Amino acid sequence: MQAWFLRALPPFLKAPCCSAEDIAADANQPLMSKRASSDAEDQTEKKLRMNGDKSSKMVIDEDLHSRQLAVYGREAMKRMASSAVLISGANGLGVEIAKNAILAGLRSVVIHDKKAVQLSDLSAQFYLTPEDIGKNRAEACKDKLQELNTAVAVKASTTDLTDEFLKLFEVVVLTDSSLEEAKRVDNFCHASGISFIWAKTHGVFSAVFTDFGPSFTVIDVNGEEPLTGIVASITSGTVPLVTCVEDERLQFQDGQTVTFSEVEGMTQLNNHRPIKVKNCKAHSFELDLDTSGFEEYQRGGIVVQCKEPKTLKFSPLTEALQQPGEFLMSDFAKFDRPPTLHVGFQAMEAFQAEHGRPPRPADASDAEQVLQLAKSINAALPESVHGELGEGVLRALAHCGGAELNPMAAMLGGVVGQEVVKAISGKFHPIHQWFYFDSMESLPELDKLPAEEFAPLGSRYDAQVGVFGRSLQVKLAGLKLFLVGAGALGCEFIKNFAMMGIACPDAGAEGGSVTVTDDDTIEKSNLSRQFLFRDWDIG
Repeated sequence: MQAWFLRALPPFLKAPCCSAEDIAADANQPLMSKRASSDAEDQTEKKLRMNGDKSSKMVIDEDLHSRQLAVYGREAMKRMASSAVLISGANGLGVEIAKNAILAGLRSVVIHDKKAVQLSDLSAQFYLTPEDIGKNRAEACKDKLQELNTAVAVKASTTDLTDEFLKLFEVVVLTDSSLEEAKRVDNFCHASGISFIWAKTHGVFSAVFTDFGPSFTVIDVNGEEPLTGIVASITSGTVPLVTCVEDERLQFQDGQTVTFSEVEGMTQLNNHRPIKVKNCKAHSFELDLDTSGFEEYQRGGIVVQCKEPKTLKFSPLTEALQQPGEFLMSDFAKFDRPPTLHVGFQAMEAFQAEHGRPPRPADASDAEQVLQLAKSINAALPESVHGELGEGVLRALAHCGGAELNPMAAMLGGVVGQEVVKAISGKFHPIHQWFYFDSMESLPELDKLPAEEFAPLGSRYDAQVGVFGRSLQVKLAGLKLFLVGAGALGCEFIKNFAMMGIACPDAGAEGGSVTVTDDDTIEKSNLSRQFLFRDWDIG
C-alpha cells in the first residue's frame, strides 16, 4: 500500500514563520473561511456568527460541525471558535494533537518547533516526507495542517517560549520539551490563567500531565442530558414525598438538586430555587423543603435534575511531581503500573539530561542506569508517595526510550486533543492531573532476542524496529488486510497502517496489500472528522 494520504496538496501562499507580533495582529483580524466561500452558492447553508473575545468576526459552519454542536453545545463551540492554542513540538504526537484541535474548529493553532526534520521523524509524523529532511519540522507540516480546516488560522513558529509569547494563548501544549522547560512554562501558565498540558511518549509507554489552574470550573461533568421524571403526587409537610409515574425508574441520587415545572395546585414549586432530594427510590424521593404552607397538590408536573458545575484545583507541575495525587486509571489489571511510570518518566528525563540522548534499545547498561535513577527519584519522594518499583517495567521503558510510534502518538493525540477542548469549553471532566498508559504486552520477550534484532536499518521504520525488532517489521510489510469503512476511524486506520509500514514494500517484504471498501459518499459534515478528505471530495 502506498502512503497515498501524503500526496502533494494544492500549494498555499507561503507565509513566513510567525512571531508573537504576527499572532497578536491576527487576534484582531476576522478569520475568513475558504471552505465557506467555496460553498457561497449554497444559500441554505447555516452559519453561526458571533463576536469572539479576540476576533471581530468569527464564523462557525454548522453544516461542518453539526455533530460537535450536538455534543458540546453552542456556548462551548463559541468559546472554542474564539480560542488560540499553542502546540510546541511538531513530532508525531504534536501533529496528532494539532490535527484534532484544528478539526475541532478553534480560532487559531500555532505549531511551534525549533528542530529540523530527521529520518527518525518519519516514523510517526504523518505529514513529513523524505523531501522534508533538513527543513524545520513546524514549517514543513504547517500547510498540510492548514488544509484540514481553512477556517482555522494555522501558523508555524520557531520563536523562544517567552512569557510574552505564551500569554497570547488560552492553552499551551508541550510534547517535546524537557522536564525543566515544562516546569518553567507551567509555572508561568499556572500564574497567568493559561491551561497547560505536558504529554510524552516512549515507544509503547505514554504520559499526560494537565494543569488548568488553581480554580477551574467544569460546567458539565459528563455531558449527559439532565435526569427527568413525571410527577404523580406530592405530599405536604416538613418532609414532602414526591412520587412519579412508574413507566420509568428514577435515577436521582441523594444530594442532587431538582426543579419543578407545570405543577398544578402546589404552584409554589414551579418557580422555586433548586431543591435538594434525599431517600431516593425507584419511583419516589423526598424533598429537603417544608411545603406545609404551600397549596395542596392537584396534578401534573415535571421534575428535572439540576446539573451543577464542579470546581477543580490543579497543582503546578513542580508540586504534582512530588504529590501526584490519584492517577487516572486506564487498566485496573495494571493497578501498580502508574506509580512506577510516574518515577520512570522522570528517570528518563534525568538520563536524557545527563547523556544528551535517550537510552538505546536492548542496551542493558542504559537500562540499568535508568533503573538506578528511578530508585533514587523514588527514594526522594515523600513517604506517602514512594512505593515498590516494577524493575521489568522500567527496563522495558528504557528499551523504548528513543522511539516514537505512530499508533501510540495517534492514541495519545486523541486523548490530549480532548483535553484541549475540555480546557476551552468547560465540558466534560478533565484528567486531574496524571494519566499513564502503556501497551507493554505488545513487546516481544526482550531477553530472548539478540541485540542485532533491534539494530537500525537506516529507514523510516527504525523506531518501530528498535521497539519490536526486524522480524516483526518484515511481517507487517507482507500483511494482507481488508478494511471495511473509510470513515473517521477508517481514515485513522489507513494512516496508521501506512506509517507502520503495513503492505509497504520498502518496509522489507513484497506481496502485502490493504484493500479498503466503503459504499458511502462524503458529506460536508464528514470533513470535521475524516481528515483525509477535502472540500473537493464532497459527493
